[in-house]
Amino acid sequence: MINREKLATLNQREQQTFLARNPKSKAAFEKADHLFGKVPMTWMNKKAGGFPIYLDRAVGNRIWDIDGNEYIDFALGDTGAMAGHSAPEVVEAITHRVKDLGGLTTMLPTEDAEWVAKNLSERFGMAKWSFSLTATDANRWAIRLVRAITGKPKILFNAYCYHGSVDEALIVVGPDGEGMSRPGNVGSPVDVTHTSRVAEFNDLAGLERQLKNGDVAAVLMEPALTNIGIVLPEPGYLQGVRELTRKYDALLIIDETHTFSAGYGGMTKRDNLEPDVFVIGKAIAGGIPTGTYGLSTHLAEKILSRTDLDLVDMGGVGGTLAGNPLQVAAMRATLEKVLTEENFKYMIDLATVFTDGVNELFDKYNLSWSINQLGARAEYRFAKPYPKTGTDAFHAADAELEDYLHVYLANRGIMLTPFHNMALMCPTTTLADVEKHNEVFEEAIKELVA
Repeated sequence: MINREKLATLNQREQQTFLARNPKSKAAFEKADHLFGKVPMTWMNKKAGGFPIYLDRAVGNRIWDIDGNEYIDFALGDTGAMAGHSAPEVVEAITHRVKDLGGLTTMLPTEDAEWVAKNLSERFGMAKWSFSLTATDANRWAIRLVRAITGKPKILFNAYCYHGSVDEALIVVGPDGEGMSRPGNVGSPVDVTHTSRVAEFNDLAGLERQLKNGDVAAVLMEPALTNIGIVLPEPGYLQGVRELTRKYDALLIIDETHTFSAGYGGMTKRDNLEPDVFVIGKAIAGGIPTGTYGLSTHLAEKILSRTDLDLVDMGGVGGTLAGNPLQVAAMRATLEKVLTEENFKYMIDLATVFTDGVNELFDKYNLSWSINQLGARAEYRFAKPYPKTGTDAFHAADAELEDYLHVYLANRGIMLTPFHNMALMCPTTTLADVEKHNEVFEEAIKELVA
């Protein structure tokens, strides 16, 4: 049990320390009068300290803010910097593209694009690839393709999934067991239940009940939920999803934008998944905006045979900048030289040390908290056992407790992903960094439970 009065007192103390450590960030935030929400992108208002930390520079797994504070970065741009900040191999590739070759926006292909597509096929098993600027864009286009090819109107999601700001995905399971708009959904063009169906993750019976309606073009899912804690699949669940989609003639889209942390080929390679469409973004370009979707041979041929579909002009994906030479050069460098099998093994081993250490602290202090690991990333939740559905994971959140832990860690030079309790390893993370986190995390717990 957490003493809420004590938690409030500790939170107030840490907020004051944060304020004293970051006067330049506070001043920069206060004078940001021309930015919507006072930040470049409203996500940046996910801040535990009252104002965001302003970046000065970042290298590897280290960040320095404009007040001169240094942080061990376990957030890594919410997966976007899983290769590390400014990985030398990526910097060299993009510098060469910019300074020596030029041509950043040409609407012409480069030979690097075929190399990237071939590497993605080796990792994830899909036959044909197309690039976008974000995984959100790739998901939107995948949805359009599967609707076109199946003639069915609806897409099925898991409650509290994350596929970017895709309108159709903002659906959760309501009190009656049926779908409803996710709380806080902004400007939905239509009632989300008109475009989508929903089932809880790890609930095959609920999935089948929705698929029986016969109007689902595809199931779009993460193979493990990642933006509501890390909700791992129960044994047999992912195989069951694939069997049910085939039984009810629905396609399967796997989005591994976050679950790529599982390894060199994500969960798709590790767990022998067989999607019809595959989506990934963020990490595969070392921080340069990117997204891509892959298609199975059968589906690619079926789509390309449809002469009635405009796949080139206004019906095409992504806009003018998709697949640009800079983006593709960054993808090649990241995939070829940074997010390698060797580096993934190193990162996963470190995440295991992180997870084991945090588990030991939960046991030591008799806390009913738990932590899940997915390859190179781990995340704890204020529940035990760890929730098995997105809805249960949502209800296990504790904003006041999360703010205390995040600010406590930040005040001592450790940064977690600001909107949940996720830690990610990159190739330059060290054992000493993990041990430092666990040491400071224990101090935060001791003060809370003493």
